[in-house]
Amino acid sequence: MSEATIAAHRSTADAESAPPRPVRLPPTPRIPKLLQGLGFSFSRQWTVAQIVRRYGDVFSMTLPVFGPTVMVADPALAKQLFMANTDDVGNIQPNLSRVLGSGSVFALDGGDHRKRRKLLTPPFHGKSIKNYETIFEEETLREAANWPEGQPFETLEPMMRITLNAILRAVFGADGAHLDELRRIIPPWVTLGSRLAVLPTPHRTYGRFSPWGRLAAYRRQYDDVIGRLIDAVQADPDFDTRDDILALLLRSTYEDGSTMSRQDIGDELLTLLAAGHETTAATLGWAFERISRHPEVLAKLVAEAETDGNEYRQATILEIQRSRTVIDFAGRHVYAPTFELGEWVIPQGYSIVVAIGQVHKRAQDFDDPDRFDPQRYIGQRPPTFAHIPFGGGTRRCVGAAFANVEMDIVLRTVLRHFVIETTAAPGEKMHSRGVAYTPKDGGRVVMRRR
Repeated sequence: MSEATIAAHRSTADAESAPPRPVRLPPTPRIPKLLQGLGFSFSRQWTVAQIVRRYGDVFSMTLPVFGPTVMVADPALAKQLFMANTDDVGNIQPNLSRVLGSGSVFALDGGDHRKRRKLLTPPFHGKSIKNYETIFEEETLREAANWPEGQPFETLEPMMRITLNAILRAVFGADGAHLDELRRIIPPWVTLGSRLAVLPTPHRTYGRFSPWGRLAAYRRQYDDVIGRLIDAVQADPDFDTRDDILALLLRSTYEDGSTMSRQDIGDELLTLLAAGHETTAATLGWAFERISRHPEVLAKLVAEAETDGNEYRQATILEIQRSRTVIDFAGRHVYAPTFELGEWVIPQGYSIVVAIGQVHKRAQDFDDPDRFDPQRYIGQRPPTFAHIPFGGGTRRCVGAAFANVEMDIVLRTVLRHFVIETTAAPGEKMHSRGVAYTPKDGGRVVMRRR
């Protein structure tokens, strides 16, 4: 063994044996814990923004559900957190698995999480997504056939239906009675689950008339449908050549040759359906709200939609994601005895939450951040950890590319077939649906067919 290798081993051993640095927490707002919790529960974006303004980009809070927490609004610290060793900081606790199930990728950590992501990645990249573009266009035109002309209407709910139907077709590969059942079950389940996900979980459901009881009832209906769908897909003579996500997951194996259980597949599909359609629809709702208030942006989008290009449309999507952040936080849980975050030392058991909405509004990274300006991305990409609508690191949204292509095709299709009227009305306020933020009035616009 060389001297250099011996020295390296000695250095590693010394680092592992060295005592952890003393805990050093960021400042805590001089606000009673009860008021901190209430503010975060009922108006978290406003609350965090006020504290950032007074205490800076890193501070400590005690939050409902998550407990003692360090909030971060600095891209450099966000990068450090997202790129950290997953043995030191892992999945935030509790997480969306409370609603989506223990087999969801949201529930997994460490090696189990890495293995699951490896199975989920192929259906959401490259050629697979290219195959879905026709679905996105067809579903947009099918929904748009019933849009009123010349009078205001909310775009959010139509976008919910488009994105749900598109992902149902991409997941299951066809229409049918089973998918009609899911179209009935998923929307109210997502709305209820999104609200309950940010609240403490009770020890029991308190019966079928309670919110948690209704959530459990939706889950039982869903499990029944998914069980029948899996049977139908596996019995399909063309099972080995199907390219829908359900078939791909059923055929996929881990490195040791094992497969996902039916329960895990059900949880994972529920995750894709719930997380994949609401957030994308919310961003599209904001897209119509924003472009109808910025005539110069709309004019450029209309001109580009007549071509095969999408540079300005992609820039517009990036700016919508920045200026109207739909999912405003992403977090990790400290598993190591201590975790060094910049100058701070965070103890085991703490949560560290990146305030994505605040990261997106930093004047240091975005000139005049309150201005809606897609042009800022023409010819350049946004700073990697200053623009994080899909989170970052090993837990970045696995369906990010799918969502991006879907938003691009839906916008292009609408722009090609409709004239969107501009308005001088004030911008819609942000409305919390629990996990996601949507336009308060549903992204109301007036359209006419071309």
